Amino acid sequence: MSKIDHFVSERQTLIFAELQSKGRVLAQDLAQTFDVSEDTIRRDLRDMAARGLCERVYGGALISSGKTVPLSHRMTDMQDRKDALGQAAAACVAQGATIFLDAGSTNLAIARHLPEGVGLTVITNTPVIAAELSGRADLELIVVGGRIDPAVGAAIDMTAIAQLEDMRPDLCILGVCGMTAADGLSADIYQDATFKRLACNASRRTMAAITSEKLGAGAAFHVAPLNPDLTLVLEDDADEAFVRDLRRHKLDIHLAGRNTRASSHPHSLKDQPA
Repeated sequence: MSKIDHFVSERQTLIFAELQSKGRVLAQDLAQTFDVSEDTIRRDLRDMAARGLCERVYGGALISSGKTVPLSHRMTDMQDRKDALGQAAAACVAQGATIFLDAGSTNLAIARHLPEGVGLTVITNTPVIAAELSGRADLELIVVGGRIDPAVGAAIDMTAIAQLEDMRPDLCILGVCGMTAADGLSADIYQDATFKRLACNASRRTMAAITSEKLGAGAAFHVAPLNPDLTLVLEDDADEAFVRDLRRHKLDIHLAGRNTRASSHPHSLKDQPA
């Protein structure tokens, strides 16, 4: 093995360790970490994907296990970016709305930014989100119970489903594992996808705040199609061509960090017919 091959092997070993720790990596971040070009990192990721060590997605790669990285790990990943998404998504929530807040580390950031004193009712199946909101006297908190799935970090079993069937939120804020323009929103775990679909169907509207590496990357199980009842909150560096493709579906699209709404179909998240 040459010296160059040795360096490549060491770098890919470190990249794989990062994947195992966080579940996903971004080519831009890795290029800065290793002081190499993004093209070099992309070659690494292509090589690793060919060996079954990862799955290539726009801007980086995901771990190839097909399993959701535990919520406890995701909570510390990309915190600044998720905080920006959380702030932008929370600003979309209408006064007096009843919302279902699904499992997800970005959704935890949304919970932290929910506006105060506007009469919200929040339903969640996620203990860490419930804990975040439990001290707020200005909103009503309803917790959907059942067995907590250790990977999802939320109740998604038949007990939780039975409780969800009696609820009709104005807005379902989904946590998703992937999204493509052709197939819509998706999740890694079958039972989680089933629960998410039911939450969407029970709600008048759906919203998802999605980090850029999930765009164009479909997960194993379908959750929801792209339709005008869906609001997306994306990062301000989201691929412009991909966003243009999404607008063809007449979605309500917000870009976190920008002062103006990037939307081809503006409407209220609450005042829509069921």
